[in-house]
Amino acid sequence: MLRFHHYAFIGLLLLPLTAISAEQAPQTAAEPAVVKGTDTPKTTPSPTIASPKAPVVRIGYADLIKLAEKSDVGKVAKTHFEAKADRLKTQLETKQKLLEKQKATLEAKLPTYTPEQRAAKIKDYERKVEELRKMLIKADQELKPMQEELIKDIYGTIAKAAREYGSAKGFAAVVEKRELLYLGNNVEAEDVTEDLLKELNKKPAQ
Repeated sequence: MLRFHHYAFIGLLLLPLTAISAEQAPQTAAEPAVVKGTDTPKTTPSPTIASPKAPVVRIGYADLIKLAEKSDVGKVAKTHFEAKADRLKTQLETKQKLLEKQKATLEAKLPTYTPEQRAAKIKDYERKVEELRKMLIKADQELKPMQEELIKDIYGTIAKAAREYGSAKGFAAVVEKRELLYLGNNVEAEDVTEDLLKELNKKPAQ
């Protein structure tokens, strides 16, 4: 920048002289002015800079199905669910057996009934079948939300353990094993299922 201003200053000083000599001297092709005492700057080759190596990213992956089945929190949740499911199943099976017995009796005695008795017996049987159908719907309505809530609690507990473990061990992320489809060269993947299982079982499940 300093040289640029210096050359511009010299050019301004030479402008009047150039104008006078242009009137007196014969017109010839202008020659480029040469400034003495200056060297042509040499181009210095830029040093080759090696590209920085990409940092290694650590990824942990875990088998969520195994964690849910083998962890204490998963076992407790499964016990609660199966206990209620078994109670409902017993009630439904008892009701169904009674209906099957009633159906067999009705079919055997149906020819002996009067038309009015036959219609009444059939209507009573159909009413009980409808009651069983409603019991099945009610059981499903009770079990499905319970199952969803237990699954939510289990995976919430697993996610919390994964966050704490991943942060403590320096992992960039901890993901589900089945989501691991591709890894780049600068990614290190490690199965942390067993370590997470230990973390989950440190505290007693409620």
